[in-house]
Amino acid sequence: MSENGIHFRRDRFEQRKKRSAKSSIILVVLLLALIGAWIYLSRTAKGGKADNAATTETNINTDMKKVTDFFLTGKNGQQVSLSEWKGKVLLIVNTATGCGFTPQYDELEAMYKKLKDKGFEILDIPCNQFGNQTPGTDEEITEFCQVKFGTDFPQFKKSDVNGENELPLYTWLKSQKGFEGFDADNKLTPILEKMFDEKNPGWRETSDIKWNFTKFLINRDGDVVARFEPTHPLSKVEAAVEAIL
Repeated sequence: MSENGIHFRRDRFEQRKKRSAKSSIILVVLLLALIGAWIYLSRTAKGGKADNAATTETNINTDMKKVTDFFLTGKNGQQVSLSEWKGKVLLIVNTATGCGFTPQYDELEAMYKKLKDKGFEILDIPCNQFGNQTPGTDEEITEFCQVKFGTDFPQFKKSDVNGENELPLYTWLKSQKGFEGFDADNKLTPILEKMFDEKNPGWRETSDIKWNFTKFLINRDGDVVARFEPTHPLSKVEAAVEAIL
């Protein structure tokens, strides 16, 4: 065999060797990719189960029967358990800083100072869903309330109380006490009723919060015992609070 023939065969052998090595590398890469895909899918499946579990937990929370089972978000973004006020009488209020009912802050603060030492707390939840009357930031809302009305009761992050993003707490509160009508003696009642009649004729049949300063009264056992619309006089609210202290 000629020297050229030997070189030719060696070249072919080297080429086959390189192709074989390249194929092996490709196989290893594919194998690693398959292993990676399997691990990713496994983790995704587990994550999906965790998400489902979280969703189930959320649904459970909205069905709980005591106010102490719920949480609110503080102005610092941290979750606050309402179990912190277990055994106390609570008045939960959705508030606004630019509403015709905003002066109720004065009476609420007076009630708070008078009854706090007896086991009474007011939980203030600013809300901007009614007439865009709470447009400020959480910090601006707090400053306004403290400077203008001297409020000292707990105030939480501005939140929705109706609709898709409503607080689970409010889903529960509304399920416990529905709307029973505005106070007939309040001069603002005809104005509110006319406005709602024009906007949504079926508004009386829903349990939704109708306006700013709707109040829910909670007894020491964590049960909702009364709902007061913003048109109800604060003297009536205070009397109901004192009756269960």
